[in-house]
Amino acid sequence: MLEPTVSERIARALADLRMGLPVVLTGPQPMLFCATETLSGDRFATYRTLGPTPVLVVTQRRAETIKVYAFDGNFARISIPSDRSVSWVKQVADPAHDMSAGLRGPFQTIMTPALGGEETALNLLKLAHLLPAAVVVPLSDHQLVQMADLTQLDQSQVSPLLKAPLALHDVASARLPTQTAQVGRLHIFRSDTGYGEHYAMEIGRIDRDQPTLVRLHSACFTGDVMGSLKCDCGPQLQAALTQMGQAGSGLLLYLNQEGRGIGLANKMRAYTLQDQGFDTVEANHRLGFEDDERDFRLGASILAEMGISDIRLLTNNPRKIDIMERNGITVVERVPLQVGQNRENAQYLATKAKKSGHML
Repeated sequence: MLEPTVSERIARALADLRMGLPVVLTGPQPMLFCATETLSGDRFATYRTLGPTPVLVVTQRRAETIKVYAFDGNFARISIPSDRSVSWVKQVADPAHDMSAGLRGPFQTIMTPALGGEETALNLLKLAHLLPAAVVVPLSDHQLVQMADLTQLDQSQVSPLLKAPLALHDVASARLPTQTAQVGRLHIFRSDTGYGEHYAMEIGRIDRDQPTLVRLHSACFTGDVMGSLKCDCGPQLQAALTQMGQAGSGLLLYLNQEGRGIGLANKMRAYTLQDQGFDTVEANHRLGFEDDERDFRLGASILAEMGISDIRLLTNNPRKIDIMERNGITVVERVPLQVGQNRENAQYLATKAKKSGHML
């Protein structure tokens, strides 16, 4: 069989969306959609020739920011006036200039029945680490045939797959001595979908008959690599490794979910909004994301693959404990990890405690 699987088609679609290509969702009402972030003027002009007026679809969070009611629940559909350019579309979707330029309305919200694939389109944009805002155009059966060169996804197959936990497999590992542990082994985990890789650093020799000291650490380039003072990630990473080294064994799961799962580019957009006075959660909402878009089921998948079921979890986040327990991992003890507080991140940590329930 040489044809791509559904998962492989999704991976292809994510690459297309990041490059500015549209993707087709098939179903009872076929639709074409593209990311506003990578939308070009020429393609936007072409979308206008396909028939019905293109529609801008934004998440409920972004809709709240621009004072639009989300009649569709998790998203809102906004009519794009015929005299509006691609710049207007991008500005409505991107909060970068909300404060300086003000609202770009009045907006006409569409209340007729949705096409059926809008929420899936937004979820694919999130997975591609793009702003979750799409330009959507319905397609006729005749037009669908003409779109054969574009990546096409079956809505009924894609939606359940996006909601299911990823199964990760250990594809390679090697001995890796570190400053905190002479005996170490780094495992590379990959899914069948091609969405990216995640890592497991095994410290010492783990006794699987005893609860394993585990840290689920989300990638943070700014904190882990650059030593940013805006968060506590870097100090938490080093403290966890040190504690595992002192204990003689442990497992660090390094999950590639930068910026609470929104990606590094969107994280920088959130930082810019924080400089305008918004806290972490408010910034995410203005961008169109939820408070936290990470999927900690990835950690449970890696632990299961490594034959570890009972853990002592290094965390201040009760959500991690809950998700581990609901996915077959027993958390026998929560081990606090309260390090890295400074003047620059005081407000950030206060927001984590107040709005995200972190035990700080």
